[in-house]
Amino acid sequence: MFLEEIEKKRAARLAVIEKHVKNGVRFVDEFQAYIDDSVVIGKGTLIGPCVTLEGETVIGEDCFIGQNTVITNSKIDDRVEIKSSVITDSSVGSGTKVGPFAYLRPNSHVGKDCKVGDFVEVKNSTMGDGAKASHLTYIGDSDVGSNVNLGCGVVFVNYDGTKKYRSVVEDGAFIGCNSNLVSPVKVGKGAYIAAGSTVTEDVEEDTLFIARSRGAKKHGWVSAKGILKKKK
Repeated sequence: MFLEEIEKKRAARLAVIEKHVKNGVRFVDEFQAYIDDSVVIGKGTLIGPCVTLEGETVIGEDCFIGQNTVITNSKIDDRVEIKSSVITDSSVGSGTKVGPFAYLRPNSHVGKDCKVGDFVEVKNSTMGDGAKASHLTYIGDSDVGSNVNLGCGVVFVNYDGTKKYRSVVEDGAFIGCNSNLVSPVKVGKGAYIAAGSTVTEDVEEDTLFIARSRGAKKHGWVSAKGILKKKK
């Protein structure tokens, strides 16, 4: 009985795959795709191995859904490229690239022609058309405008231990690497946050914001302390 049940489930899964193939969907390996019967996929889309598509997910035309991606109850528009990422209860606009290893948590809405790169996490947030977060960034409870650039290591500090707060970054702003936006703050249009800054106040449009302590040098300190072992 157990083996019969497995074979029945396998046959049902392959019937779903066959339906999509007839509708113009392509598969790298039809035997390694896991797609619920409720999922809609547009023609010309290529599905990689070990992809899981669940619930009320809708995939547009001419997309690439790469290996090990999991998408649940989400809408993916045309010509989207997703590599080894997880997307849940969210939406992605046409022409956007996601991953590898990105994570879109519930209620995240990414616009057209965006970049959500490697090890970027988006949670309960929006990204306007053309916005980019290429790597190592956390966007939580925030609204990021069109054509915003978020540098490597940017963190939206949305939680104080009791409550979560929302921030806004308006169109065309540039957030430099390793910057922290301590919510709630607003960064105006075309503002520039210098790398390494911690933003705790609103920044007006067309403004450079710098928040760094001045560096200091203590010559001979290392050898005086003797904290580094010398190579023999």
